[in-house]
Amino acid sequence: MAEPQFTPRVLSGIQPSGGLTLGNYLGALTRFVDIQDAGTHECLYCVVDLHAITVWQDPADLTAQTREIAAAFMAAGIDPTRSILFNQSQVPEHAQLAWLFNCVARMGWMRRMTQWKDKAGKNSEEASLGLFAYPALMAADILIYHATHVPVGEDQRQHLELTRDIATKFNHDFGREFFPITEPVIGGPAARVMSLRDGTKKMSKSDPSDMSRINLSDDADTIAQKFRKARTDPDPLPQTYDALKDRPEARNLVDILAGLQGKSPEAVMGEVAGQGWGQFKPYLAEVAVETMGPITAEMNRLMADPGEIDRILGDGAARAREIAAPILKDAYELVGLIRS
Repeated sequence: MAEPQFTPRVLSGIQPSGGLTLGNYLGALTRFVDIQDAGTHECLYCVVDLHAITVWQDPADLTAQTREIAAAFMAAGIDPTRSILFNQSQVPEHAQLAWLFNCVARMGWMRRMTQWKDKAGKNSEEASLGLFAYPALMAADILIYHATHVPVGEDQRQHLELTRDIATKFNHDFGREFFPITEPVIGGPAARVMSLRDGTKKMSKSDPSDMSRINLSDDADTIAQKFRKARTDPDPLPQTYDALKDRPEARNLVDILAGLQGKSPEAVMGEVAGQGWGQFKPYLAEVAVETMGPITAEMNRLMADPGEIDRILGDGAARAREIAAPILKDAYELVGLIRS
């Protein structure tokens, strides 16, 4: 039997559970734009608001943050006429397919998820069912579009592996190679940006310390201050990137500069080797402000017209449903559910 042919298609999303950071920009948004501009895949980019509510969200904040994430996508270069930009809750097929996957996936699979263990911790009995089961929804986000590739960070690799397991089991259980075995797209300069206060931890919008991150909403003075106060060690930069192996804070700042300039860390080291922090940090701040300033300004312009953002998301959701609806209909029929 011939292998099924799936349209080359990319799906990825970001939760509206807080403001975006430089880590989101370098680790996700720039890669989304690169894939869009390459023109090799149909691209769907999603604000995953259903995932956000697996933990408590203030309703007004959730609405505002959903629009802010959409504005950030566009300010970073996502073109909603070339890509499909939408928020997850406007496409009910995500939740409908997730229920089928809840019945395919196994409890043991979910219990092994590292993020479930991290987020639930010792209070797992108090955690929501949604938090436990959300990897099945994440699989549905991807497979409802027969997405063939997903750009993910290392911390999401396990969830994509689960998506592949669910697709494989569904295909086996119902005797048809219906879902693709989605491939991860991992890597790139500064794909994992670390905290400015602790180079061993990922830069996070949920960190209690605002000094640990560069927010996309930060102004030039704030960016300069945060880089000036970023934790480092007393030694100047070495001659090679490999020599930063045991210097996580120093390595992180070099990685950030490499990501902002679109260069390899090794190439950056060829330009800054031997510099002290009094010279390097102001230069890094200057590059960051030059790169991020126009993005922040465009986000602010877009956020001034929430009705237009809502219109764009609604249009994207309608286009997304044109792809999702027939796939869900076929999945229901495979399972034996009647759907007129």
